Amino acid sequence: MNTHPVTRLLALALLLALPAFATDGYFSTGFGVKQQGQGGAGIAFPQDSIAAATNPAGMVLVGDRFDFGMSWFRPIRGASVTGSGAPGVDGVYDGSRKKNFFIPELGYNHLFNPKLAFGVSIYGNGGMNTAYTTPFPLFSGPTNFRAGVDLQQLFVSPTVAFKANAHNAFGVSLNVAYQKFSAQGLENFANSAFSSFPGDVTERGFSNSFGAGVRVGWLGTINQSLSLGATFQTRTYMQNFDKYKGLFAEQGGFDIPANVAGGVAFKVLPKATVLFDVERIFYGQVKSIANPDFPFNAPLGADNGPGFGWHDITSEKVGFDFKLSPTTTLRAGFNHSGLPFDASQNLFNVLAPAVVQNHVTAGATWGLQSGKEISIAYLLSARLPEHPEWRELDSCSPRRRRGQSTYVSGLHRRQFWMGEVNWSSASNRSTLYFESYGLSSPLRGCPLRASRLEALFSAHRRR
Repeated sequence: MNTHPVTRLLALALLLALPAFATDGYFSTGFGVKQQGQGGAGIAFPQDSIAAATNPAGMVLVGDRFDFGMSWFRPIRGASVTGSGAPGVDGVYDGSRKKNFFIPELGYNHLFNPKLAFGVSIYGNGGMNTAYTTPFPLFSGPTNFRAGVDLQQLFVSPTVAFKANAHNAFGVSLNVAYQKFSAQGLENFANSAFSSFPGDVTERGFSNSFGAGVRVGWLGTINQSLSLGATFQTRTYMQNFDKYKGLFAEQGGFDIPANVAGGVAFKVLPKATVLFDVERIFYGQVKSIANPDFPFNAPLGADNGPGFGWHDITSEKVGFDFKLSPTTTLRAGFNHSGLPFDASQNLFNVLAPAVVQNHVTAGATWGLQSGKEISIAYLLSARLPEHPEWRELDSCSPRRRRGQSTYVSGLHRRQFWMGEVNWSSASNRSTLYFESYGLSSPLRGCPLRASRLEALFSAHRRR
């Protein structure tokens, strides 16, 4: 019995877990292997049926197609503590007990006529994971539990896109979101001194959450050389993580922030196109993300309880697409995102160190016989001249006063391979993509007073 592609798409999505990692804060730098090869740029340059994740208007321009992708991601995480003054706290901690993650993305698009399209894009929006190999006394105290968190987010985005005229296309996506979260090894905070709900802080397994939001987009063809695009995603309102209502602010609230972006695609030569996107992500609107992690102005789980101390960031993306021959396309790009927190927010960010700011990318597509093609992309974090905030973070030791300690957390991302299969009903074309990522960047934070650690341990002793 033949099954409609959308049905197959949704059934497969339900079978796949989506541990997603990202580098524009916890959002992905881009979606799809071609876009990733261009630094994540593509708001005004749609190329596949994952386009709705970036700009839903682009779906009316990509034709009839079905896309499937799978990423193998191997991030190496860790943290170190020095000068704490607390027994057994100083040391180097390996946060990579789990090293291998698989991240799928799927898409289906159908043109009802040249001016109207319907599609579904399924992708990992973002996420974070740490799994320390040994107990982390800062979080677990004298217990033998190993600290770690796991956040996974899935978007299913049915999309309608249409051409209003020869120069303007519009699209709207309903973002049906699913996320799940777990935490372990946080026993130091599972008491009434720190949490409004001490029994819902740690070791509760996965908590599931569903929600919805909307993304709208516009894509305008100004002339044969210039295209513009703009997109806005509303805040995605999610159910609370009930099993962790004693950890996240607003009794387990964890909405997905809104974001707005614009892009330009300029054909500088008949075979060469330059892309530039700018995205603003509003992390500051979600209390569980934005509230400062220290000092504690309210207990964990309260409306104004501690979060990660993140603020809004801007991401800039530059891409280059060059059609070398009728069968070969080359790509390159650069992506830079702002640092979402400052040097004072270094407690809970040890649990979520997946922040890398600069990325250099490259990619290519080779056409084969029978309409097939092979594409590759590679992303590498760049050690550019350090931002003043990084210098401030790095200069903690010379300015450290007695009774203070320094925390250093870090992420090294390596061996990220992506295999993607695309199928187009119009041309019966099957495409195999491979993508690799290699990232390396330290994340540092300071200072942290020893009295802060002593408070943690004294609270644990009072339980």
